[in-house]
Amino acid sequence: MAMQPAEIEALIKSALPDAEVTIEDLAGDGDHYAAKVISESFRGISRVKQHQIVYAALQGRMGGVLHALALQTSAPE
Repeated sequence: MAMQPAEIEALIKSALPDAEVTIEDLAGDGDHYAAKVISESFRGISRVKQHQIVYAALQGRMGGVLHALALQTSAPE
């Protein structure tokens, strides 16, 4: 069962309400997405920790309902 981009965005924004989230369907199959997430919450923390925060926001769907998510995270400039 594939996920819709709006569902991915909603999950991320529920954990990071200030986030600017852009989701792109890479393969048109609902399983392979790229996400760009910009949040003040990321300021001063490692890229690994930023990605862990986003994966946690997906509430266990990564690797199951959501097969692949290429992440690009940063704090606002």
